[in-house]
Amino acid sequence: MRIDMASSNPPAAKMAPPFEPTIWGDFFINYTPEPLQSEERLRERVDQLKKVTSELFEFCSDSVVGTMKLVDTLEHLSIDHHFEGHIATALSNIHGAELDSSSLHDVALRFRLLRQHGLWVSPDEFDKFKEADGTFNDEIMSDPRGLLSLYNASYLLIPGEVELESAMLFSRHRLQTMVNGLASPLAEQVRRFLQIPLPRTLKRYEALQYIAEYKMEQECNPSILELAKWDYNLLQLAHQTELKAFSR
Repeated sequence: MRIDMASSNPPAAKMAPPFEPTIWGDFFINYTPEPLQSEERLRERVDQLKKVTSELFEFCSDSVVGTMKLVDTLEHLSIDHHFEGHIATALSNIHGAELDSSSLHDVALRFRLLRQHGLWVSPDEFDKFKEADGTFNDEIMSDPRGLLSLYNASYLLIPGEVELESAMLFSRHRLQTMVNGLASPLAEQVRRFLQIPLPRTLKRYEALQYIAEYKMEQECNPSILELAKWDYNLLQLAHQTELKAFSR
């Protein structure tokens, strides 16, 4: 059977939806990232910094607190992915070791790091900071750094852990009352984590904030700071290059 083409009615052309123009215009199409420096030299420098940072794990191996602070710094700066093996070994050792510290910050930091990595820690670890009736003692009332660590650690609770629920409410209230009297950069960190606690924040966003804060810390390690800056800039450059390819 022959189809009469003259009598056939073609379907009406579909109209494209009225998409708004992109707010970026032609920016990424014509964008040419400024080279950071020779890629080969940059990669060599990053490898050098990674080696120097790796050696810090051996340097801190005899100190549980020192190792915890190193791991916490690397995670805050979002460069922990370069040292996954070292961190796994370090946390396994920390989990099996006793922490003989009367510092709320140290106890809460250990609790948070281990739970973040799937290692069980009991909330009974915080009993040493409580009175007989279960309320937190007065000694930690004026310890904003320790309270901030307790606050962030409490967000790693599991259903039914009423002790951590109470710790969350207690530490939040205390931090809200003292935040205006804190010095920088602790004040900025408290305000930031009261909005979004550390376990729920975006790692790269936290890295951008913490790079500026870490260089003000007394224990700032120049090699770690430089590695964090290069790592962030390299990732940003990769994203900009991808956006240019997608836009074109």
